[in-house]
Amino acid sequence: MGRADQTTKVRGMFVTPKQVSEILRRHPEIIKARLVVAGATGNDSMTLRCEVKNAGETLKPALVASIRDVTKLRGDIEFVPAGSLPNDGKVIDDTRKYD
Repeated sequence: MGRADQTTKVRGMFVTPKQVSEILRRHPEIIKARLVVAGATGNDSMTLRCEVKNAGETLKPALVASIRDVTKLRGDIEFVPAGSLPNDGKVIDDTRKYD
C-alpha cells in the first residue's frame, strides 16, 4: 500500500506535483519534465529530467536555483531529447526500492 497521489518524501521533506508545476511555470523553455527520485534509504537524490526548446547556458543553473527555492532541497538537472519522456501523466517518478 502507500500514497494514492504522487507526493513523495525526499530527505524528510514532502515534494508535490504542484511544486514541480511551479518550477516549470518559471521556465517556459521546458516542454515537458519529470522529477525522478532515486537512491538508497537515507541517501535520496532528485533529478529533474527536462525536454527543452532552447537549452541556453543559463537555463541549467536557473533550474537548480528554482528547485532549491521551491522545494528547499537540492536537485540535479538532466536535459533529454524531445519525445523521450513517457506521456503517462506522471510528474514525480519515485524509483527507490524499499526492501
